[in-house]
Amino acid sequence: MKKLANVTAVAIGGRGLLIAGPSGSGKSSLALELIDRGAHLIGDDGIVVEGLEGRLIVHPPGETGGLIEIRNVGIIELEPVSAPACLWITLAKDPPRLPVGPEERWVAGHPLPELRIFPSKLALALRVEAALGMHGLSA
Repeated sequence: MKKLANVTAVAIGGRGLLIAGPSGSGKSSLALELIDRGAHLIGDDGIVVEGLEGRLIVHPPGETGGLIEIRNVGIIELEPVSAPACLWITLAKDPPRLPVGPEERWVAGHPLPELRIFPSKLALALRVEAALGMHGLSA
């Protein structure tokens, strides 16, 4: 198992979505928007990954599993889940407007499709759900 810091993850329909970006970029806010739309928390600002039967599985971190920060409000506790990793999203200020396809990111020896997305508040959760549907691995 390997711990990844500064990565937030949720499960959408049993598919793990990993969200990376610099501190303050909106990882937790995006996760909360997705949770409000039916996703389940895996981990906020830290996750654990392991290779299992040829797949990369994402788990909540032991010490902070289930905790997620609502900026300027506090920390809440949710029931965390584990899921196979299906897509890596990087919140970036300079992503391509219309990518040809996802890039590839290697995580703990496993390839994942990666998309860089501008963290605008305009339909961000919808854009990420569409990215998972179009470019994510199957569960």
